[in-house]
Amino acid sequence: MKLLKILSLCWITFPLLSCSSVEEPYTKKTFPVKGQITVDGKEPGSTVQVMCHNLGEADTKHPTISGSKTDDDGSFELSTYTTGDGIPVGDYTLTFQWKKYNSMSRGYSGPDKLKKRYDKPENSKIKFSVVEGEPTDLGVIELTTK
Repeated sequence: MKLLKILSLCWITFPLLSCSSVEEPYTKKTFPVKGQITVDGKEPGSTVQVMCHNLGEADTKHPTISGSKTDDDGSFELSTYTTGDGIPVGDYTLTFQWKKYNSMSRGYSGPDKLKKRYDKPENSKIKFSVVEGEPTDLGVIELTTK
């Protein structure tokens, strides 16, 4: 009877332990980065895609992709692994695209309302650094359509 109780306890405990959150072996530590955009001095009123590009040497063994979508008011939090988790330490630049969301294809399409002024990392003037242990607030980033 005692053996049956021990086996039952193990049978219940093992699955719970195996489902615990274990950090993936190649997951990099991330730090929060937030900001807000305006377009021609106003909130965009719809989603703008924000992509983050590392200015340092590319990690070819364990690359990451970071970015976000703004809320209608232009606010955003950059993400790498989960929503709003931040990005790894490094130097970055941001690019932006403002296209219409197509619910049928579940993607963005059509012309860029920002007229491709902010869609290339090499042309971006928005540069910043993420420092270990510190959140980064990019403040208000002013974009124009003109």
